[in-house]
Amino acid sequence: MNTNGRDELLACLDAIQRTHPEGVAYEVLVLDNASEDGSADAVRAAGHDLRLIALDRRTGKAANDTRLLREARGRYCLLLNEDAELMDGCARALLAALEGEPSAAAAGAQLLTSDGRPTACAWRLPDVTWALAAAVFLQDLAVQSRGNDVRQVGWAQSSALLVRRAAAEQIGWFDPAFFVYSDETDFCKRLRDAGWAILYVPQGRAIHHDQLSTDTAAMRRRIVEFHRGRDLYFRRHRMPFARLAWRVCWTWAYLVRAAAAAVLPGHDPRRYLLHARQQAFPGRGEGIREAAEAYNRRRDAEERAVTAG
Repeated sequence: MNTNGRDELLACLDAIQRTHPEGVAYEVLVLDNASEDGSADAVRAAGHDLRLIALDRRTGKAANDTRLLREARGRYCLLLNEDAELMDGCARALLAALEGEPSAAAAGAQLLTSDGRPTACAWRLPDVTWALAAAVFLQDLAVQSRGNDVRQVGWAQSSALLVRRAAAEQIGWFDPAFFVYSDETDFCKRLRDAGWAILYVPQGRAIHHDQLSTDTAAMRRRIVEFHRGRDLYFRRHRMPFARLAWRVCWTWAYLVRAAAAAVLPGHDPRRYLLHARQQAFPGRGEGIREAAEAYNRRRDAEERAVTAG
C-alpha cells in the first residue's frame, strides 16, 4: 500500500522481483491511496507484472490492507508498506515459518533501519504490566523481536507481515475503525483470541526506511493518530484498567522525557510534550484521518467545479 511514496514504492517493487523465492507462484497487488506525487503513473511506466488499484479518494490503512487481502488469490499474503524493502531470503523465511507452524496466522520480519540496524518490530500485547514498566522507563521489556530463533509474540508490525489469508478471513480482516496505528495490534489480538499464533521471524529481514519529517504539522498529525489508535484498541477490547494505567503511566514518562530534553543539548522537548498531551487526551486534535478527509473534500470540490464549468 502506498501514499505519496513513489521512490520508495519503486524500490519496494524492485526488491520483490529481486528476492522472490524460486518455485513459488505469486502475484503483486499495489494499492495507491490517491497519491499526488505521480506514484500510480510511475508504477504503470515501470513495466512490472502487477495489478494496480488506484484510488481517487484516501482511505485508512486498515481498510486498504483489508481490500488487498480480499482481492489476493494466494494462500499467504505478504503485506508491505511502500517504504519496506525485502532483503534476500526474507519471503522464503516467512513462508517457511507459516508452513512449518499450521497454528500460526501471521509472521513478521525483522525490520532494519535505513542504515541496516535492527529495530524493534514485535511486542507483547499492550496491558497494565507494559504501562507500569513504562512508568519506570523499562518499556523495552515489552519488545519481543529478540534472539535468533522463530518465536511467538503478541503482535508484529505490518510493514512486512506475511498473513495466512484464511485466518484473516475467519476473524473479519482488519478493523476499518483504525485509520492507521494499532490496526495491526488489534488484528493480531483478534487472531490470538481466535486461537492463532503470531510469529517473529529473525531470518526474514526487510529494510523499513526511516521517514523522519521536519514538518511540524505532519508530526503532530501522526502523534494524534498514534494515541487515538491505542486508546481505541483498549476501548475495542474492553480494557478499562489498562486504558487508565496507560494514560497515567505513559503521560508521566513523556513529561519526564520532555523535562530531560529541555536541559540536554541537541534535544527538542516539543515532541515529548505533544506525546504527553495526546496520551492524556487522546480524543483531541486532528490526525491523519482528518488530513485525508480534507484531501477528499478538496477533490470533491474540484470535481464539482469542473462539472459546473
